[in-house]
Amino acid sequence: MRKDRGKGMLTPAEEAYALDRAYVPEHIASLMKAISEAEAFLIDDHLSFAKDNWLIIVGYPLNREFSQDRCEEIVGIHLERFRPEILWFIGPQVPVSLSGSCQERETDQYYTLDLRETKIKASLLRMAEKTSHDVSVERTRTFSKEHGKLVDELLKREKLPPRIRELYRSMPRFVAQSPSACVLDARDKAGALSAFYVLDTGAANFTTYLLGTHSKKYYVAHASDRLFLEMIRVTQEQGKITINLGLGVNEGIRRFKEKWGGVPFLTYEFCERHYGTTSWMKALEGKL
Repeated sequence: MRKDRGKGMLTPAEEAYALDRAYVPEHIASLMKAISEAEAFLIDDHLSFAKDNWLIIVGYPLNREFSQDRCEEIVGIHLERFRPEILWFIGPQVPVSLSGSCQERETDQYYTLDLRETKIKASLLRMAEKTSHDVSVERTRTFSKEHGKLVDELLKREKLPPRIRELYRSMPRFVAQSPSACVLDARDKAGALSAFYVLDTGAANFTTYLLGTHSKKYYVAHASDRLFLEMIRVTQEQGKITINLGLGVNEGIRRFKEKWGGVPFLTYEFCERHYGTTSWMKALEGKL
């Protein structure tokens, strides 16, 4: 596999290489490209995404051999090549060269569910199965106005970090563009959308849970649990044993993931550094 300093954009062979070695959602190039509308690059076993005056560096090496010194070198290579006004770095640690000058900083944990090692409570499985009498579950590749209304409802009632809000807003584009997008819908007996999940199934070794929400207007108790069970079935049908459940985000989301056996497995550090005058969120304004 080519490991030069990335003279061109990500090739199909490089994308397949990344998917085979992926262990975080940001290694799924089609997901990142659809969300950010950026071009993808593979430079010395690190994915990055660039557009206009901004750059995203994924600081998780595909070979899993992370070191602070190597990370510093990777950031330097990217800065020399792309010369961004806005840099968005994510990785297990923020490089020292960036840590003192982050305009925004965030720390979290990725959560994972290993279906081989985790014994899910029988009472939880029974509850999810019982909910099948109250909702019908569909697997689709559509993100409709119905889904958009549930997103609007969520964003009005919950105070979510800006990047999580933008992730929700980007779902229509992601689902339309990504070949590995999967939408799980739970509908009540009248056919109204009660809850939904969005997954990405592109990584070779895990399913990615991207996001989900439920309706207050068409609420059905435990509809989200029923969708979690469906996500497990999707994963098993693809011969995978792991679900990446994304970040903890807040206490409520963490409790739900932990209830189903999710555990933190990898540190997530985020740093936004400005080399110009435009912030990352302003750079995305009107695009998501």
